[in-house]
Amino acid sequence: MDRQVPARIANILINALKGGVVPRAGLEYITVGRTQEISAILQDIDMIEEGGASFRFIVGKYGSGKSFLLQTIRNHATARGFAVVDADLSPERRFAGTKGQGLATYKELIRNLSTKSKPDGGALPLILEKWISGIQTAVKLRCPEEGQDPCSDSQRQEAFEREVEKEIYAVAGSLEGMVNGFEFARAVVLYWKAYQQDDAALKSNVLRWFRGEYPSRREAREDLGINFIVTDETWYDFLKIFAAFLVGAGYRGLLVLIDELVNIYKIPNSITRANNYEKILTMYNDVLQGKARHIGFLMGGTPQCIEDKYRGVFSYEALRSRLAEGHFATADIRDLSAPIIRLQMLTQEEMYILVEKLLQIHAGLYHYTPALSQQDLVYFLTVEYNRVGAQTHITPREIIRDFIEVINILYQNPGRTVAEILGDNSFELAKGGLSESEIHDEFREFEI
Repeated sequence: MDRQVPARIANILINALKGGVVPRAGLEYITVGRTQEISAILQDIDMIEEGGASFRFIVGKYGSGKSFLLQTIRNHATARGFAVVDADLSPERRFAGTKGQGLATYKELIRNLSTKSKPDGGALPLILEKWISGIQTAVKLRCPEEGQDPCSDSQRQEAFEREVEKEIYAVAGSLEGMVNGFEFARAVVLYWKAYQQDDAALKSNVLRWFRGEYPSRREAREDLGINFIVTDETWYDFLKIFAAFLVGAGYRGLLVLIDELVNIYKIPNSITRANNYEKILTMYNDVLQGKARHIGFLMGGTPQCIEDKYRGVFSYEALRSRLAEGHFATADIRDLSAPIIRLQMLTQEEMYILVEKLLQIHAGLYHYTPALSQQDLVYFLTVEYNRVGAQTHITPREIIRDFIEVINILYQNPGRTVAEILGDNSFELAKGGLSESEIHDEFREFEI
């Protein structure tokens, strides 16, 4: 492997993948395949940076790599100066509901607000502080230096603060024309005043308001003088305002990642499902009609939760008619500019590359020289792909989990061989698989 993986990252990767969870760090060390999909989504990110918007569904069955792709894009976006929010839907977190489930989704998104310098979430205070510091720096550069004007130090400080405040109000004013933008702008100005006066309590209250944590308008009015709070009905509008504010604060845009759409499909009440699909339709229409700017949506779901005509996204006719594919795309010839990106399973060649990467990371983490040969890796994959039903049901998640279990056992039991662990029965290569010599020829060019 060209790059040594830091021990902390290697530990996160091995433990997360063994547990069937997508790690939030170190994905660049194990990304295999998905080149076309990543390229298509990065083109969307270019468009968002230019002031546009995008909306995509990432569709694949359990374990096919949906969440992995979403987190990979998350890391790409933050590295390019975007802010990213992400959330997994659940029975408590939906797009709409009668018990605050939409607001719960908003709270989770803002809690997970990430940037390049704060990749693990909780970036809202940092963003606000950085924004104010950036304005102060810009104003300082415009102001005359000490000794170049006849004003006293106090006069210069007052003039400086007036200029900063003018810039703050200019950014706030640009938000007021948006739906609910006036209240958002007032909160921005309040945060500036709290920053100026070093008022920790006021800062905390403004952050609570941004995060949607005020339970009633009365409390928000008493604490902040703002007679408005984020609700189930308004949370999506707030995401659009956040996108505009973030651009004003120096970021490239806002990327919204929402996974586990299957939890909408599982809602038993048809009216509640329809209300959630209506919210998705609103977002989709805003993007296509140019009503949303500097914001992108990526939503992950299974084929069933999208295509089921009774309970899935396609059960909502207005969405089905917009999202259904044309007559010419096939599994082999895909239109990657379509709103739905369908993930194909990684090929056996790509899985070979991946397990070889994981072997090197595991060896680096535990400080040993890998004893597994190319023949052993081929043998392992042969066993995996020859399991009953593997041709249609096996997923990268299962293969990865099995492989990490195998190399853990080998590390802990150095006297054992792969054949002893897997069983030394004679297995035929999976249908369509590669022979040992073909594997060698195919991957000779890779320096892993």
